[in-house]
Amino acid sequence: MSNIPYLIINDLAGMLDAAPQDSITSRTVYKDDHLKVILFVFAEGQSLSEHTAAVPAIIHILAGEATIELGGTSHPAQAGTWIHMQAQVPHGITARTPLTMLLTMLQQRVEAPGTSEA
Repeated sequence: MSNIPYLIINDLAGMLDAAPQDSITSRTVYKDDHLKVILFVFAEGQSLSEHTAAVPAIIHILAGEATIELGGTSHPAQAGTWIHMQAQVPHGITARTPLTMLLTMLQQRVEAPGTSEA
């Protein structure tokens, strides 16, 4: 275990090879008590069907083009697109080209019973 209070990843997109045809691959690149960061690579035409998440999340498109469904509305996305979603927002994604995406799941803070911030 390192005592260094930071993490540097110099080639985030290089952590996964291109997705094999007709597939999606993923790798967790960071996880702690506050967030989980997952790198996804989609082959062209692959999709994650509409679903919800129990925690707020951020999608950052690193490469490629996609269509993202958010709350029943379609949005085009390309490299540089950044999306923040509250928990329980229905969402899905379809890769229009080979796609690399970073998903950050923000772990909600849970107060212990009988405590609160002043």
